[in-house]
Amino acid sequence: MNKLELKQLILTSLSEKLAIARSSTQRAIDAATDEETVPEHKYDTLALEASYLAHGQAMRVQESESEIQQFESLVLRELPDEKVALGSYVTLLCEDDSVKHLFVGPCSGGVTVNYLGESVSVITLQAPLGRVLLGREEGDEVELKIADSVYYYEISKIK
Repeated sequence: MNKLELKQLILTSLSEKLAIARSSTQRAIDAATDEETVPEHKYDTLALEASYLAHGQAMRVQESESEIQQFESLVLRELPDEKVALGSYVTLLCEDDSVKHLFVGPCSGGVTVNYLGESVSVITLQAPLGRVLLGREEGDEVELKIADSVYYYEISKIK
């Protein structure tokens, strides 16, 4: 298990997301400045709506750039007897005997990449599961309460 390779896969996924956001932003800007969107009367708001969309897409680009920068500056450590922390790769055993592979990242929770044939999901320490796992060790059992449901996991591996 090479966390640098995993980090690079996540960065590639984030870069793809950024490229899509930039393309969407350009299309929204083009729509907002197109001659056909010039208002014909005071109730014609097509250009105004297109400009709001362009602004929202531009914010999405900034967020994507920030996420990439945060991952690029993430320092990965290999420590013995590691506890779950930022940069940890965690394998959880679920109640139904399924396995979850997680990477604790600084942002971009929910991004999923395929690494060595396994689906690895990014979680953050702000997420409910991230908060429950923080500081735990291999072999620990954790309980996650969401609404009226309770989920139990065992930490089988931390890298």
